[in-house]
Amino acid sequence: MSITQLTLELIRQSATHKSWQRGESYYDQGCVRQVNQRGNLISAEVIGSSLYSVSIEFADHDILTASCTCPYDWGGYCKHIVATLLFCLREPEHIQVRATLEEILDRLNEIQTQSLIQQLAAKKPELVNDIERITDRLAPPVVVTTEGSSPQKKVTVNVNAIRSQVRYILEDSVRHYEYGGEEDPATEEICSLIEEASNYNQQGDSDNAIAMLTAITESCLENWDLVDEYGVDYDDVAYLLSRVWCETILNGKLDEADKVDLQVNFEYWRDSWGNCFDILLAALEQGWSNPALKRILQGNVSSNIWTGEAPPYAEDLAAIRLDILERQGRLEEYLYFAEASGQVVEYLTKLVSLGRISEAMTAAQSLLANKEDALALSRCLVTEQNAQVEALAIARAGLGLPGSCQYDLATWTSEIALELDDQVTAVKAKVKAFQASPNFADYRQVAQLAGDNWSNLKGELLGTLAADDSWNSAAAKVDIHLDEGMIKQAIAVVENVGDYRHRLIQRVMDASMETNPDWVINNATPRAEAIMNEGKAKYYESAISWLRRVRQAYLTANRPQEWSDYRAKLVEVHGRKRKLMGLMQPLD
Repeated sequence: MSITQLTLELIRQSATHKSWQRGESYYDQGCVRQVNQRGNLISAEVIGSSLYSVSIEFADHDILTASCTCPYDWGGYCKHIVATLLFCLREPEHIQVRATLEEILDRLNEIQTQSLIQQLAAKKPELVNDIERITDRLAPPVVVTTEGSSPQKKVTVNVNAIRSQVRYILEDSVRHYEYGGEEDPATEEICSLIEEASNYNQQGDSDNAIAMLTAITESCLENWDLVDEYGVDYDDVAYLLSRVWCETILNGKLDEADKVDLQVNFEYWRDSWGNCFDILLAALEQGWSNPALKRILQGNVSSNIWTGEAPPYAEDLAAIRLDILERQGRLEEYLYFAEASGQVVEYLTKLVSLGRISEAMTAAQSLLANKEDALALSRCLVTEQNAQVEALAIARAGLGLPGSCQYDLATWTSEIALELDDQVTAVKAKVKAFQASPNFADYRQVAQLAGDNWSNLKGELLGTLAADDSWNSAAAKVDIHLDEGMIKQAIAVVENVGDYRHRLIQRVMDASMETNPDWVINNATPRAEAIMNEGKAKYYESAISWLRRVRQAYLTANRPQEWSDYRAKLVEVHGRKRKLMGLMQPLD
C-alpha cells in the first residue's frame, strides 16, 4: 500500500488501546520529528523518555514491517509507531522524500562500494564486528575432514568472533551510558544474536545452534559486570537465552555425552545467574522420554508431567513444546498436550484451525476464564474458518468474564454483530467499548447505529464522558463537545491541560473564535509572550501560532485597533529579535 491508502482504522487495529491513546497524545504534542521516505520505507525520530527511531515499510496492500528502538514488547505497535503513522496520515506534505539505499548504492561501482564500507568502518570501528559477523554468515569457513578421521560436528560459526562481539556490545553500552545515554542498547543487540542462533535451530542445525548459544551465554556471564553498575539487568537476555536453549535441546538429537556436558554448563550458569536457567535443566531431564509426557501424547490428558506443584517456568516450557509439535506436524499430540498443560487458547484455536468447530465451542463453555482468551478464540473463528456466528457467541459470552481488554473485546463484538446485521448487539457492544474508553469515533458510531434510540443513549454517553477523569480523556472530550457545539464545555476541558497539549488548545480556540474571542485573547496572549520573553529563537514559530489566534480573535470581535496597538507594543519590546520580527510580518 502507499501512504495515501493509510487509514485511521488500520492504525487502530494494529495497536493495543493503550498504545493508540498514548501514540495519539505523542502526535498531538509534536513529538514526531525528522520524517523521511525512501521508497516504501518511512523513518522518523520520536521524542519520548528518550529519542527513539521508528522504521515503517509499506507493502502493496499493507504495512509490511514496523519497528522502533524502544523496549516495548506487549503486542501490536508501540506508541511511537502509532504517533509516526498518525503523522503520515495527517501531515504527508511534511514528509521528506529521499533516495532509497538501492538508488544510492547503484551510483557506486565495486571499488567505490568497498571504499564506502572501509570509510564507514574507520568512522565507526564498532561496525567491523558486524561486518565480520555478517561475512561469516554469508561465506562461512569450510569444514575439512581428512580421510579416516573421526566424525566432527559441523560447526561453521566463528565462536571466538561471537564471544568478542558480545563483549564489545557490553563495552559499547558502557560508553553509551558514560556519555549520558539512558536507554539500554545492549539487550536488543544481544537478543538479535540469540535470534540468529534460533534460526540455526529452526533449520535443524543443532550443532551450530549449541556452539553459538554457548559462546553468547559464556560471554554474557563473563562480561555482564561491565554494565551491571549502570543498572542494566539481564532478565530479557536470560529469558530469551533459556527459551532458545530449550528449543535446541528439545528439537535436536543429543547423545548422552552431549547431555552430560550441557548439564554441567547449565548448573554452572544457574549458580551464576540464578534460577532463570532451571528451565534448561528440566528440558534436558525430561526431553521427550518422560513417562508422564509419553502418556499425555498418547491421549491420557489427565496425566501430569510435574510431580506436585508446577514450577514457575511450566507455561514457558509447555509453549516451547507446542511450537515444536506444530512444526513437526504432530497435531493430535499438540492437542493432547495443550489440553493437559492448561494452554486454553492454544488448544481451542488449534481445534478451530483444524475445522473442529463444534468441539471448540463445547470445550469453550468450561475452559474460557477471561476476556483475553475469549477475544483470541473469537478472532480465530473468523480468520481461520469465517465462522462469524460462533465468533459472535464467544465474544458476547466473553464480555461477562473478568479481564482487562474490555474495549478491544467490545469493539470486536460490535464489528462482528454488524457483519451479521445484528444491530441491537452491535449498539450494546459499542456502548460498552465507549464506557471502557470514551472516544469520538465510537461516540459517532453509536449515534449512527442507534437511530431513534440515540436521544436516550446520548445522555448516557455524555455522562460517561463527564465522569472519566483519566489523563487521556481530554482529546475525546474536546472532540465530542466541539461536534455537539458545546463550546463552553470544550473550553472547560482545555483550561486544565498543560501547554504540551497545544494542538488541542488551539483547536478549541479556533472553534470558539466567534463566540468567545476574549477567552482566546486572554489565553493565547500569555502563552505567546512567555515564549518570546524567553528569547529562544527555535520556539518563535510556536509563539507566532498563538499570536495568529490573538489577531484573529481581535478581528473577529471587530476590534482591529486593539490588535494594531498590541502588535506595536510587541515590536517595541522585541524589535531586536530579527527572526521573530520576520515571522511576525505576515500578521500585519
